[in-house]
Amino acid sequence: MSQRQVLQVFEQYQKARTQFVQMVAELATRPQNIETLQNAGVMSLLRPLLLDVVPTIQQTAALALGRLANYNDDLAEAVVKGDILPQLVYSLAEQNRFYKKAAAFVLQAVGKHSPQLAQAIVDCGALDTLVICLEDFDPGVKEAAASALGFIARHNAELSQAVVDAGAVPLLVLCIQEPEIALKRIAASALSDISKHSPELAQTVVDAGAIAHLAQMILNPDSKLKRQILSALSQIAKHSVDLAEMVVEAEIFPVVLTCLKDKDEYVKKNASTLIREIAKHTPELSQLVVNAGGVAAVTDCIGSCKGNIRLPGIMMLGYVAAHSENLAMAVIISKGVPQLSLCLAEEPEDHIKAAAAWALGQIGRHTPEHARAVAVTNTLPVLLSLYLSAESSEDLQIKSKKAIKSILQKCTYLPALEPFLYDAPPNILKHVVGQFSKVLFPWIFRNTSAESGQLPTTY
Repeated sequence: MSQRQVLQVFEQYQKARTQFVQMVAELATRPQNIETLQNAGVMSLLRPLLLDVVPTIQQTAALALGRLANYNDDLAEAVVKGDILPQLVYSLAEQNRFYKKAAAFVLQAVGKHSPQLAQAIVDCGALDTLVICLEDFDPGVKEAAASALGFIARHNAELSQAVVDAGAVPLLVLCIQEPEIALKRIAASALSDISKHSPELAQTVVDAGAIAHLAQMILNPDSKLKRQILSALSQIAKHSVDLAEMVVEAEIFPVVLTCLKDKDEYVKKNASTLIREIAKHTPELSQLVVNAGGVAAVTDCIGSCKGNIRLPGIMMLGYVAAHSENLAMAVIISKGVPQLSLCLAEEPEDHIKAAAAWALGQIGRHTPEHARAVAVTNTLPVLLSLYLSAESSEDLQIKSKKAIKSILQKCTYLPALEPFLYDAPPNILKHVVGQFSKVLFPWIFRNTSAESGQLPTTY
């Protein structure tokens, strides 16, 4: 055979390998093909191609593995058991930017499914290499590495601590300062995933200077970025008074209130969540929110959306009202009670109704004036029906019962109490009768004593 004929054999082999990985990568994009590919032993066939002499074959093999592992935890487990991770980690440090992106995608696809699979990535030494990729010149490589680190960190505090110990946080803070929007989003998301587990991890993110940079981007026009920014600030603020105060000191008010009117529903939800996480800690922080116009803005936001988007706002009003009479009155003045009553009546999900019931109970429990503000919205019969309904969840029944008792024990507005005389079960009726006696007894006592000097025997 001539030299040309010999080389042609190798060219055909290379062409076949290229065609194979490209076809597998394409087939892996369709869920209906996954089981067939798995049964055909695709994992064992792709593994040697990760070390192919042709870079494009390596990259495409990694992309195909990532798409397969991304589909379910069985395929991700097959990547781990196939001893593919060490090859990926080794090549991640040595290869070009295209391979790095594909390899980081595989690590993300494996690590996202469970803490055990994420731990397998940590155990093979991938974190150090992924952190090095955060310093890469190519934004796409940084993005892929940040995404993989975020998916590992989100599972639990131990994995998040491993990401921190690898030195990821300062580099993620640098990534949110890069001009590329996609990189900003993913870096902010990773910081959120790290912060959420404990005050110590959140403090690590704060110490790296994240709050100031996150706060500056609240008004960024990109809705997906705003979602992540607000989420990260919420995860920091939720842990303690000190952390919440640090977020407030970054001058997020009144800027964050504009997000409550955003066209993106999840921006609204995350903004409400951030305000809730700040307000829940102390009366002072709640008062700050009130002074900034936060209660009125959240009330308007609740009225402009439906379902789970409303939930953090509902809870925020409850937390504010729980702190003191004055703060509860601020919720009443801001017309929070009618909105909460509307949520209680119209929302189909029990957990949202339960949150609204709890919030109304926090408003009405302070004084007769507070209780009347709740009672006049015809909320008490709705709470009673939810408490008595066999279709209500246990949590909704408990919260409705507590709200009824809290409001009744302060309510002296008799027209709102009268229906309970006919419909309420004994454990609720006793509170209603008690309130009637508080209102009527002084009047009866004065009239009967003036006429006969005797105490009344019936009420």
